[in-house]
Amino acid sequence: MTDFPTPSTHVRHVEVAIAGAGFGGLCMAIKLQEAGITDYVILEKGNEMGGTWRDNHYPGAACDVQSHMYSYSFATSAKWTKRYAPWNEIQQYILDVTRQYNVRPNVRFNQEVVSAVFNDGTGRWTVKTAGGETYICRHWILASGPLHVPAKPHIKGLDQFQGKVMHSAEWDHHYELTGKRVASIGTGGSAIQYVPEIAPQVKQLHVFQRTAAWVIPRDERRYSAFSKWLFETLPVTRTLHRWRCYWTNESRVWPIFNPKLARVGEFFLKQFIAYQVKDPVLRQKLTPDYTLGCKRILISNKWFPTFNRENVELVTDDIREFTPTGIVTKDGKERALDCVILGTGFVVDPRIYMKQFELRGLNGHTIQEDWKVSPTAYLGITASNYPNMFQLVGPHTGLGHNSIIFMIEAQADYIVNCIKLVKAKDADYIDVKPEAMTRFLGEVTQALKGTVWSSGCRSWYQTAEGINFAIWPKSTWRYWMETRKVKEADYRFVKCAGRLAGVSQTGGVGTAPMGAQAMARVAQR
Repeated sequence: MTDFPTPSTHVRHVEVAIAGAGFGGLCMAIKLQEAGITDYVILEKGNEMGGTWRDNHYPGAACDVQSHMYSYSFATSAKWTKRYAPWNEIQQYILDVTRQYNVRPNVRFNQEVVSAVFNDGTGRWTVKTAGGETYICRHWILASGPLHVPAKPHIKGLDQFQGKVMHSAEWDHHYELTGKRVASIGTGGSAIQYVPEIAPQVKQLHVFQRTAAWVIPRDERRYSAFSKWLFETLPVTRTLHRWRCYWTNESRVWPIFNPKLARVGEFFLKQFIAYQVKDPVLRQKLTPDYTLGCKRILISNKWFPTFNRENVELVTDDIREFTPTGIVTKDGKERALDCVILGTGFVVDPRIYMKQFELRGLNGHTIQEDWKVSPTAYLGITASNYPNMFQLVGPHTGLGHNSIIFMIEAQADYIVNCIKLVKAKDADYIDVKPEAMTRFLGEVTQALKGTVWSSGCRSWYQTAEGINFAIWPKSTWRYWMETRKVKEADYRFVKCAGRLAGVSQTGGVGTAPMGAQAMARVAQR
């Protein structure tokens, strides 16, 4: 275990550096420990573990995956009170697991990573933080996740509005909403949770909707005392319940693969909307015009009934501008406001939130240049010309039907196997071959064809240019099968100069990137 020096010592050497202390970073740390790799550090920009569950504590915040599935398979819990856990239970679970596996001593809080540069000669990464610390590491793991940078709209006059403005991920619980005139901008996963909660408190609530969302009913049942006793007394029942949740979720992938089945689901959901929304005009505005599953499917029993309230208005006209006292829509109508809540989600495209982040690999390659067309990575984990760098929840590994924790565990196991291989082969680094990346991207692109994700709508799964970079377009068990073993033929194992005659400091031959033009050709197949 590395004994961390005092903050005055600026350079520290570790075997593994991890960026992010959310579900991904914590899982990675535990898997490393289980493999006997204890010389690691987690660099976390916040002041506590938890990531998105530390930051998102707005009213009604909860998970849209079942509690027993939204947890690690190796650390199941009997403490869940509901089928779908609220944010505070998930955050407490993360803290409990952190304590159970004694991970906290390896975490450096308030250390946002601002630079990571690979040294061709030594095979090491130099990782720097905004707090002035520098880490030299052999292996570098990005576990920051895609939901940590709030997306804030650029609307004329917003900075001139004199009332309260807050993003859902930066909720100010000291601000009193009772009796206030409030505007909620956005109708995504956060808004459908907090809007029903604040509607009874406020004087008037204007919900600004750009695109209607498909919303399915939510199982709000609490676990009975007997169920919790059973989960606590017989841990195997937790595992069995988890697997039932897994296969229930996995069955939802078939309508995604077959838009005809999705249309059957649309028929029943339209009946659900008609049952819950009384006004036919309002009902039409709340009914999506795109294929079920093309955008993220949301779950709520409270969303649609909220619009039956007299103090709630659904606004579908575009916003023209803010004034110091309210919002003016394009029809010229002004609505006076005390508070604006931005339910506008997160910046998911890493090319945007990593714009100022220096990430430099072999031969001067930068992630900004190599991802010019679209973010991409082999299995969503490794990228050519970025040796010993690994990603959790990277490109092509997001889900629309099951738990991302399942994917994280598969990725963490795969990364540990890569690290073991580097040591077993007495190499300095492992680097995925460009042709392996090209092949994988082609497979993903082909698999997306014919799915609901390719049915024409725009979503946060895509780049601004319309390339779907976020979604894994197959079943999760297929991903688990593909990551169980490292295909050594898809990688180069390299010793740095001075250790092996004939190998240059740039890593020898075969280091050409999959350039922007090649990526574009594959994406257009």
